[in-house]
Amino acid sequence: MNKIHEGKNIRRIRETLDMKQDLLADKLGKDWNQQKISLLEAKEVIDPKVLVEVSKALGVSPEAIKNFSEEAAVNYINSFNDNSVNYAPVGCTNNFCTFNTADKLVEVLQQEINKKDALIEKLLEKIGK
Repeated sequence: MNKIHEGKNIRRIRETLDMKQDLLADKLGKDWNQQKISLLEAKEVIDPKVLVEVSKALGVSPEAIKNFSEEAAVNYINSFNDNSVNYAPVGCTNNFCTFNTADKLVEVLQQEINKKDALIEKLLEKIGK
């Protein structure tokens, strides 16, 4: 049976969440820094109180850290991938858009500027300038 290495599991979960050690340290408070996180991730067994703190900062349960496996993490993340609902913007499917998103943003911002300019003109007309 494989021995559980809680520190490595914390690192794996943190990396799965695309979280840097500095960010985890910030979430844990002023007594933590990147170096302390690095030392924590090297420990095979972690104090239960610290494990609870870290699990809260990572948004998982202490049991998730103790029982972490790569396969379980992938299955958990994929459980949020509900294909019955399309959350993509109009013109986008499967993270692919048929338009340039930067161009679209510029277009929308220009429309807002034009609306603002039209309102300013109306206000100036009303006050007689």
